[in-house]
Amino acid sequence: MNNRLLLENLRCIPDWPIKGINFRDVTTLFKNPECLREICNEMYELYKDKGITKIVGIESRGFVMSSALAIRLGAGVVLCRKPGKLPCETIKEDYTKEYGTDTIEIHKDAINENDVILLHDDLLATGGTMKAACDLVKKFSPKKVYCNFIIELVNENLNGRDIFDKDIEISTLLQL
Repeated sequence: MNNRLLLENLRCIPDWPIKGINFRDVTTLFKNPECLREICNEMYELYKDKGITKIVGIESRGFVMSSALAIRLGAGVVLCRKPGKLPCETIKEDYTKEYGTDTIEIHKDAINENDVILLHDDLLATGGTMKAACDLVKKFSPKKVYCNFIIELVNENLNGRDIFDKDIEISTLLQL
């Protein structure tokens, strides 16, 4: 897709959080009403006919568009968070990141077998966090699982897409 408006408003911060990483900052897209509307419209067109019942937003930038899109689709929102942030009983998934290990959690009663789930986050690089979120969501045995990102890094040989199960349909709005 590589929408020109989104590309022109995306900020890149070199050497952050560590030297050699070019951080793609989607907050510049979120603060611009035109970009925000464009992201929501593009995501809506991708998923309007998929029967999505719940959107799982990945902490924290994934919360922004998951909420906006859920309103358009008539779906609910499920928060996928770091440990200790959700107040009720949770199910968790541990995973390895580029520079350490981490854990994510979802409320135990958030998803059921009748749900069609869209997981959303801002960026696909190595795919570790979203893969863990997919594995976590699959523990609930939903009907179908989709994944969406605003940005996919393809020019940096990260191959994030390759770690996902073949039954997961992945879409991105921008490929860099």
